[in-house]
Amino acid sequence: MEDRTISFTGCITRFFLACIFVVAETFMLALMSYDRFVAVYHPLLYTVIMSQKLCASLVAGTYTWGIVSSLTLTYFVLELSFCGSNVINDFVCEHSAIISVPCSDPSVSQMLCFIITIFDEVSSLFIILSTYISIFVTVVKMPSTGGRQKAFSTCTSHLTSVTIFHGTVLFLYCVPNSKNTWLIVKVGSVFYTVVIPMLNPLIYSLRNKHVKESFRKLMNQPTLFC
Repeated sequence: MEDRTISFTGCITRFFLACIFVVAETFMLALMSYDRFVAVYHPLLYTVIMSQKLCASLVAGTYTWGIVSSLTLTYFVLELSFCGSNVINDFVCEHSAIISVPCSDPSVSQMLCFIITIFDEVSSLFIILSTYISIFVTVVKMPSTGGRQKAFSTCTSHLTSVTIFHGTVLFLYCVPNSKNTWLIVKVGSVFYTVVIPMLNPLIYSLRNKHVKESFRKLMNQPTLFC
């Protein structure tokens, strides 16, 4: 709280790493929707279709695109000229905060960030939407009520993460770049970089029977908390 400074190299490094993980999570959520689709549509062939080799390839592809996107955005940020007092109205080195302080024109970097963001959001949401439409059609055709409930329950956690993450990113990047909205930008930045990753384990694990049982046993032993 006392020292609110960060080196230029540290700020750019933080921005570079954040870009990689945000882009990776965007497409990881899309891949997880495909995983849910295979689990519902081909339950008996799930382990064959979603093999370890395929999963490794999908994860590698996701992080590769994240690195490429991050390198591109970081390069154009480094091409800007910074002079005078470099004080940014942010605490996570958000792209909109960094490009607000250079002396040179940041329009190219700003447009590139917008294009990459739109591409990532549209493509990932298209995958999620198309897979869940197929899941919904498949579930509706199930004759068993219990089967339908089980199929929907497997998708609830993922849909919760998708709604929170994509809702925050879309809201953050739809905010006009003006002085009146810096508070919203800062809150949104912290939300999708800290709050959502922290919530993801809770969203998924609390639906697990073993986790529920362990948590119930822990709560029944109050002396452990002392």
